[in-house]
Amino acid sequence: MEWIDTALVLGSRRLGEADALVELMTRDHGRHLGVVKGGRSKRWAAALQIGNRVRAVWRARLDEHVGTWTVEPLDGRAAELMASAVALNGVQTLAAHLRLLPERDPHPELFEAMAAIVDHLGEPRLAGELIVRFELAVIEALGFGLDLSACALTGATEDLAWVSPKSGRAATRAAGAPHAARLLALPAFLVGAASGEPANWGRAGIDDLLAGFRLTGHFLARHVWEPRGLNPPTTREGLVSALTRGLVNDAG
Repeated sequence: MEWIDTALVLGSRRLGEADALVELMTRDHGRHLGVVKGGRSKRWAAALQIGNRVRAVWRARLDEHVGTWTVEPLDGRAAELMASAVALNGVQTLAAHLRLLPERDPHPELFEAMAAIVDHLGEPRLAGELIVRFELAVIEALGFGLDLSACALTGATEDLAWVSPKSGRAATRAAGAPHAARLLALPAFLVGAASGEPANWGRAGIDDLLAGFRLTGHFLARHVWEPRGLNPPTTREGLVSALTRGLVNDAG
């Protein structure tokens, strides 16, 4: 068995004295494990850092075997990612989310999304919005997608402002107002201008971004973490804190 794919490094751990068991998110073959011979050496230390993009060849005698990797680095981001709390926590949070997916289950759209986010981790506002969208995509890939297209009460598609914490369906500002205490806020960037456009920002924009993380965090907990007996990744809390600090400083 042999195939070649582009991949992002999700992590690695020691295997014996010299080798490493490396986890990659491949574009067309999903999340995959394999052994890198000599992967504990200094030669591979930088190449196998989380978030790096590699060209990977996977080989095994049978498809169900763990197999081995031959990897060729396509970029090296270790120093860049480690220099920023947003980037370091962000890339580890993305990796933790991808580990929620079944192993070897292809999700090329999530591969492309993570690759795009890693390219923008130096832009906190854009990175924050992209990660919220990524979390929504992971929730959908796991079969628990939200319906933010129209109001569940009126069918309207304008002025959507709330989400039911039970059904995951949206509601307009007016229709949801009587139930606001029991609803989750729907951030404007998920229903309005495209991510990254210079719409209204400042403290209100920061609050909107935090509302996005509360929204996705609620449904990840309800449908994924709690049923599986998992705790949220600690890096996610670190990411939200780092984003908040950075954006508050930028807003003055």
